[in-house]
Amino acid sequence: MWSEEFAARYRERGYWTGTTLGEVLRGAAARHPARTALVDGDTRLTYAELDALANRRAAGLRRRGLAAGDNVVVQLANTAEFLVTTFALLRLGARPVYALPAHRRSEISYLVAHSGAAAYVIPDRHAGFDFRVLAGEVADDSVRVLVDGDPGPYTALADVDADPVDLPEPDPSSVALFLLSGGTTGLPKLIPRTHDDYAYNLRASAEVTGMDAETVYLAALPVSHNFALACPGVLGTLYAGGTVVMAPSPSPADAFALIEREGVTVTALVPSLALLWLEAVKAVRRDLSSLRLLQVGGARLAEEPARRIRPELGCALQQVFGMAEGLLNYTRLDDPEDVVATTQGRPLCEDDEIRIVDSEGAEVAPGGIGELLTRGPYTLRGYYRAEEHNARSFTPDGFYVTGDLVRRLPTGHLVVEGRVKDVINRGGEKVPTEEVEDHLMTHPAVREAALVGVPDPMLGERSCAFLRVRDGERAPALRELTAYLRERGLADYKLPDRVEVRAEFPYTAVGKVSKKALVEGLS
Repeated sequence: MWSEEFAARYRERGYWTGTTLGEVLRGAAARHPARTALVDGDTRLTYAELDALANRRAAGLRRRGLAAGDNVVVQLANTAEFLVTTFALLRLGARPVYALPAHRRSEISYLVAHSGAAAYVIPDRHAGFDFRVLAGEVADDSVRVLVDGDPGPYTALADVDADPVDLPEPDPSSVALFLLSGGTTGLPKLIPRTHDDYAYNLRASAEVTGMDAETVYLAALPVSHNFALACPGVLGTLYAGGTVVMAPSPSPADAFALIEREGVTVTALVPSLALLWLEAVKAVRRDLSSLRLLQVGGARLAEEPARRIRPELGCALQQVFGMAEGLLNYTRLDDPEDVVATTQGRPLCEDDEIRIVDSEGAEVAPGGIGELLTRGPYTLRGYYRAEEHNARSFTPDGFYVTGDLVRRLPTGHLVVEGRVKDVINRGGEKVPTEEVEDHLMTHPAVREAALVGVPDPMLGERSCAFLRVRDGERAPALRELTAYLRERGLADYKLPDRVEVRAEFPYTAVGKVSKKALVEGLS
């Protein structure tokens, strides 16, 4: 965590205000109880109703044995239950560990074990997948399984709620929740976010995005993502007194209908979805005139589609470059169009400290490309239970080593040039090559495996699995290989998009597989 010196500085400068995340909703409900806070399908909740449901859920969870300091893996989709459960846990002092709906046994078993989870919260089914079956594979008797919907052998969330009770307010400097790292060398790391730092994160993001009580925010991306959760996302919208509209999917069919019906003013997408929306808007006849701002982040948006956003979707673009670990960069609403189209924004906070360094750790010349290091009032100082990784990911004076290659313009705006770390950015989802390669190597026919990213106009990158097979074995086809990896519990977004078989791999001088040479050899 932050040293006392930095904590005092951030409090003195007004970044940390002693506000807990549970108070974000409580304060908004006190200011305008009858205003619509949340729309989820046919469900419409006022601020007073959402606040009351969170209080009842917190009391019920406490009665079921959950307590302050417990970690709870939450794997819910974009529903009202996500926010009710989130605020209930925050008020109880229990700490959500946000898993993505796409995660499967490989990731969830790790999250449950690594966090020491006291509970696991799931839907009954989502997108054709039965999460109760997954719960049976990853949770032992020490882990309470709570289900939104038909509980099967577990406990229904609807049966948990109880009459509200007075609960002690958590320490604002304590860990409020855990986000997941993008994962560059294996399974995701847990990112501890405190009430103080995350409240600043969502508050400042709401201000730079121009959110107010008239804002209607469409949660199109999974709300368990930092981007859709608090950049400014659903939490920033509630802080501003606006309305959150939950989308069952980011598809143009679902999203455009909700924009028209609810008068959505702001939403956020990754670049691949922004491209999809640009193509669909010509054919899907919906009134999108209420939409004033589209945020795009999660990966770099190319200049050509960036310049198409305003003329084709009829709204302004805000590029967002950030990380669940902390640092956020936004283009500003009054930035010139050329800046918005060609940069990924500038830091959110005046106390976001930036270094851009070469491979030896020396700062590059102004305008040069180097690795981004950062330190600030909402950037972590260490991952959870990861001492060895922390030693590599943080400098002795507390700067986070991001692995991003950037250059900085005289205006302070950053242009993202790539990654130092070996990770495939597939439409904003980070695919750790080592983890997938480890799974590939367990296939009985595979002698050696290398996963590489290949350029793709829609997703930015797709993954290609290069294989060397054992003597006398038949190389698995793509369909066979993906079925095998699914059986091992790998999330769908990590599955290879393409398979190539090679008799030999090219190697570098130090004996590593030359992924650059593999990609250059593709037709």
